[in-house]
Parts: sequence; structure tokens; C-alpha cells
Amino acid sequence: MHSDMEAGPQVSGAFRVDVGRGANVGRVASEWYSRPADQRFLSLSDLYASVRGRADRSQTRMVESRAVRVEAARDDMENLALLLPGEDRPTAATHWSFGQRCSLVGAPSGYLRQLPAPLAGINLQYGLNHHRAEQVKTLETEDGRLELRAVTGLDYGRIYDHELVSAVQRIAGNGTGDTRWKVPGTLDWADGTHTPFVDVTTETTTLYASDRDVFLFLVDDTHPIEAGKLADGSPDLYFRGFYCWNFEVGSKTLGMASFCGAYARTATCGVWRASRKSPSAIPNTPRPVSPTRPLRRWNASPPPARRPSWPASVPPARASSPAPTRSAPTS
Repeated sequence: MHSDMEAGPQVSGAFRVDVGRGANVGRVASEWYSRPADQRFLSLSDLYASVRGRADRSQTRMVESRAVRVEAARDDMENLALLLPGEDRPTAATHWSFGQRCSLVGAPSGYLRQLPAPLAGINLQYGLNHHRAEQVKTLETEDGRLELRAVTGLDYGRIYDHELVSAVQRIAGNGTGDTRWKVPGTLDWADGTHTPFVDVTTETTTLYASDRDVFLFLVDDTHPIEAGKLADGSPDLYFRGFYCWNFEVGSKTLGMASFCGAYARTATCGVWRASRKSPSAIPNTPRPVSPTRPLRRWNASPPPARRPSWPASVPPARASSPAPTRSAPTS
């Protein structure tokens, strides 16, 4: 990760940090709290194998809206199935893709979900038959059954989850300590001791993936940077990190955020003192940018540069811009 601050020497054990400074960036904490066990991965290699395998079982194609047939069985009042052109078996829609289909044809998905399946199917079929765009792009995955994971417009440019994971692997390896960038260690809130060298478990991992997205949070907590002294005279240390995300089904764009001058407090309590947080996003255009490009500047060995010079007792603050002045209107 490119930075204008020089990383410190590698530590051999735990070190103290000041837990009373900074503000929380809750995105990382919310991911940790909300992810079930089957969405947590212990290494980038495991994560990549999962999302790449899913992509290999998937196909994207353009279909005519009017050629899609909605089926509902009389003895099953809750489930709808689709017959896509060229398929001789029904396709099961995910919760997300059902909402996308409804949005594309202008139907209220929340209302249709409350209707019996035959009645909802009639309304959805009418919308497909009269869809002015005529064509849609589908993402279908074979996983014991044919599943419709996404329905988007023709101009949607998909970045697959495995592309982001692969790009991160180029600078972070396995994400478990084989390079500078790794899953964060743990923090003892009782005495403010951060331990960077811990085993990655389902409780401590920050590598996540679901059927809709991926989220990765990695830090360089083995090379802390000294910014001054704590009240007891010990070094005031912090370290660098970044997190990134992607939604290959069209929910959101690919995004990344790096931070410098921050305490990374482990996944359970987010990122603190992130005074130099730099978010960025890549739009899903017909020809989306590869996620590798923004990561090129996030190299594992930033060039040496001067350290911050703020006092140990005062965290860095952004310089406020002077208020704009307005001239009085002329009569």
C-alpha cells in the first residue's frame, strides 16, 4: 500500500496501543458481527477457491424478456420457477435476483412476495412480456440445481469476486502472515495490548464471502509506526491497513478503502483513529476496470518518507478550510 509514512521494523511480539484515541469505522465491525460461519474463510487461498469455483460453474448470457416463462405449481403456493430460453428445466431464482427482475419490469417486489405464487407469476409474466428494454443479462450458476443469481441490464459490466481476491493475493499472498498484509491480530482491551501473531480462526478472520459478495480486511500490524509517546512514556504505535468489497450480482460497485495513521482494533471493534482513510470505487460499466489497477499503488514496501510530527498527546486533525467569502450584490 502506497503511503507517505515509513513502516517501522518488524515486531517480535505484542505491543501496547492507546485504546482511548480515535473514532470507530463501523463497516468492518458490522461485517464481523453479521457473517455466519459458512461465510468465513481462514485464508485467501480458501476464499479464492470458493469464489472461483462458483464462477467456473456460472454463465452469463443475454435473453429476450418475452422468451422467459414464469411457472407456478398449483400445489406450491410459495415458489416460482423460470424457464429460460434454451433450458429444458426450471431455473430457481434467488431472493436477490427476484428483486432485480421485478425492478427491471417495474413491479413492486415486496408486494409480489406476499402474493400466492400463481398470482405473482401472472403479474411478473405480464411485466416480462411488456418490458420495453426487450433484453436482459442473466447470471446463472449450476450447483446441484440451476440457479438464477442476477438479472441486470445489457450495459452492466461484471467484475467477478475471484478477480478482486486474486488482485489482493498479489500483494498479500495467503493473508495469514506470509507477507506484510495479513488478517489482524487481537487486542486485549483490559491493558491495551495488541498481539499481531495469532492463529486465524472463524472467530478472528476478516475474510468473508456470501452468494452475493466478498469482503476482505487486511493490515500490516507487524510493522507498527511510532507517532510519539504515550502518557507512561512508551511508544504511541499504529499501523496501516485496507479493506475492499465486491458484489458480482449487481448489488453495489467494487470498492476499496485504505487507512494510515490508524489503530486497527481487530474485526470485532472496527478500525480506530483512521485519520487518513482513502475510499475509492470502480463503476460496473460495460468495460469495467480490473481491480488490479487500484491495488498497484498498494505495494508491500512503500518508499521511505518522513514520519508525522504531531505531539504525542494530540491526534492528527485535518486542517480546516477557510470559509468562502461572498461579495455583496451590486445594485
